[in-house]
Amino acid sequence: MSAGLFVERLFGELPALFRDEDELRALWGTPDTRRKLLEALRAKGFGEDELAAIRRVVDAEKSDLYDVLAYIAFASAPITREERVAARKSLILAQYDDKQQQFLDFVLAEYVKEGVQELDQEKLTPLLELKYRAVSDAARELGGITRIRDAFIGFQKYLYQV
Repeated sequence: MSAGLFVERLFGELPALFRDEDELRALWGTPDTRRKLLEALRAKGFGEDELAAIRRVVDAEKSDLYDVLAYIAFASAPITREERVAARKSLILAQYDDKQQQFLDFVLAEYVKEGVQELDQEKLTPLLELKYRAVSDAARELGGITRIRDAFIGFQKYLYQV
């Protein structure tokens, strides 16, 4: 199947997954609902490899997959992950104390470098270990596991706000 046909097929499938850009933003801004959307895409034949190919076709390899989906579904111009973080970083960090800001700044840098998979909840422990050596050290520094998880999940909605 040609890349153009693949994009066309995806365009036809997206209305079944979300109604408008606000719904896409809401789904994408929370790790659990983002994972469910990615699973629904995979079930329709759009796994990681296919989505990476689509990202190349629309010349958005440094963009978040959210931007690729918004571009295909709503003709919204994609921005790079770096541009997304630059535009929203002050809003994100303003919600948290200094120590949480340092951790979230680290998470945002990993997101820019590696992509949206760094925002999955399964990445939280490896990110904490990378930054603090041990989860117990991170918990002591950041005020406990619940507080860390709430900040990690909570900041993501701001990353996708308009």
